[in-house]
Amino acid sequence: MEEKQKLKKVEMARGKWMSYKRTTIVICSINIFIALYVLHSLYTSVYMYPFSDTQRAFRYTPQQIRKMEESIQLRKQLEPVELINVVNGLKNELSMDEKVQQIPEHIKQKITDEILVTLKGVNANEDATVLQDAVESWRREKLKEATELIHEKTSNSTISLKEARLLARALGDNWAELSEEIGLWIPVQIINMEHDDKTEGEEELDYEVIAGKQPPLQCHAEVHTDYGGDAVRWGLTHHKESAYDCCMACLDQAKQAGPNQKKCNIWVYCPSETGCHSPDIYQHKHQECWLKYAENPKLNFKDRYPESYRNAHPNAPVIVPWMSGIVSV
Repeated sequence: MEEKQKLKKVEMARGKWMSYKRTTIVICSINIFIALYVLHSLYTSVYMYPFSDTQRAFRYTPQQIRKMEESIQLRKQLEPVELINVVNGLKNELSMDEKVQQIPEHIKQKITDEILVTLKGVNANEDATVLQDAVESWRREKLKEATELIHEKTSNSTISLKEARLLARALGDNWAELSEEIGLWIPVQIINMEHDDKTEGEEELDYEVIAGKQPPLQCHAEVHTDYGGDAVRWGLTHHKESAYDCCMACLDQAKQAGPNQKKCNIWVYCPSETGCHSPDIYQHKHQECWLKYAENPKLNFKDRYPESYRNAHPNAPVIVPWMSGIVSV
């Protein structure tokens, strides 16, 4: 009986030990499973994050999209539209001003001819201020005529509406550029006192040094020489720094002349600071550059003026002051 009780106690103790062992195993298994699950979750979140989740992370909701659209619309409404339009208009005007309309050659020639007629009507002995006032008075009258025609304030004008617009632009804002293009230049009058230290009766042809670069051979420069011909460019309003520049101007004009224009083949330059004599009504000044054309160039004067000519023109010097050349075109 006692042995049975002992055996029963042993079996009960064994049963309890087995129960504890089983519970421990189950608990450990659960812990291991949880640990493995956690490790798996960390691995997938760090190294295997699905692309679909990335897309969902940056996907905006309809409400967020609506708010962004309202913000964009509000920003557009607050833009200074009028100021932007004014700035764009100024940019367009500036770009138009930079594109200076080319004045046709026939209008340039017409302006040149009218200016020459105006200068001819002024006393040749007047100073530069009077000449400038005469040209300025002509410019204002011509500009007034063109402006009235544009605004339909007159109907008896001799110029067309298209020509009036071109003249208004040329004689207005572009007058300085046009004056340079047509060679209009009225220098300030300078009075020089010539000092003659030669002995009485002494004559010297090379009495002055010609300034500037030496003209090339194709210019055929001749000092104390005056050739005649039809004026392609009037020297009264066309001045150059040197004889070299005058000859180059003749060559350039010949290259740029149109089919129906006369091409310069003679240049006549005044190198004397005291001016140059000529048998006309004008007072020819230093640096005048005359561009001429002649089918058969004619020599007016060479070296000295003849005695008979000086008797008829008491103001003529002994020596011809001009410098000329027949260019090789």
